Amino acid sequence: MKRYVCFLFAFLSLFSNAFTQTKNLAEKLGFPKDAKLLILHADDAGVSHSEDSATIAAFEKSAITSSSIMVPCPWFPEIAAYAKAHPELDWGIHLTLTSEWKNYKWGGVSPADKIPSLLDHNGYFYSSVEEFAKNAKLDEVETEIRAQIEKALSFGIKITHLDNHMGSIFASPQMMQLYQKVGSEYGLPILQPANMMRLMAPQLLPYIDTSNIVVDNFTSAYRAVATEKWHEFYDSTTQNLKPGLNEIIFHLAFDNDEMKAVTIDHPDFGALWRQNDFNYVTSDAFKALLKKNHIYLITWGDLKKTMQKH
Repeated sequence: MKRYVCFLFAFLSLFSNAFTQTKNLAEKLGFPKDAKLLILHADDAGVSHSEDSATIAAFEKSAITSSSIMVPCPWFPEIAAYAKAHPELDWGIHLTLTSEWKNYKWGGVSPADKIPSLLDHNGYFYSSVEEFAKNAKLDEVETEIRAQIEKALSFGIKITHLDNHMGSIFASPQMMQLYQKVGSEYGLPILQPANMMRLMAPQLLPYIDTSNIVVDNFTSAYRAVATEKWHEFYDSTTQNLKPGLNEIIFHLAFDNDEMKAVTIDHPDFGALWRQNDFNYVTSDAFKALLKKNHIYLITWGDLKKTMQKH
């Protein structure tokens, strides 16, 4: 009996030590347990030359830590070539199932006859998430997102993660589960923004895959303001950042004729918006604010390594 009690005590002690030694994400990455981790992310690479140029410039200024690429878009080959030449940078695939601009459109990577439910009467992706969700068939969504990933890989892109354009993949629990399945099969972390789901899609909360990466606080500007006030939203976000995994999404481009044509009649996320985002994220003032608030910048590639180790 005494031997049994000693064995049980040793087992419980071992279990207790293993439990107390479980590290959170910050500790797995080598940071303090209560660290404020932040990904500075540029969306929509590949949508235009202006978008590509601004994204590349931001990377080269060390102003962003991540970007994701829209594979179906016309300027994909340009950013794909740069990504292949710079595998040390953080490149995700911005799974694209909508085409929102007025006169600048794209369809899928897959042949049209393989994804008819995803295309409008002109053969382009639908303009809105609502139209997409109303018409899309799950098997055709899977065909297309796999085609986008495979095309990116065939161009030599070292993929660090998956996210999705306009949140279309969160249209239903079934699509979210598909997204998770594909991410798992490719060994990739996926963007699951817990705070945004709580606010905008609470029905999806039970479907969050905690074995993958969960972003505690995801932030993106959603309302245009005067250029001279552009810094206010991002300053406030940075100053109020909480411990855990955070991501701020920027939409970068230059306010030139090309981007004005792409985003005509669409001031939200338009050419001036993207120029303002570029000016802010590359500013010395923002760098100083990050330092002042003791924020640790990380990449999706860093997160991918934690998944591979555990």
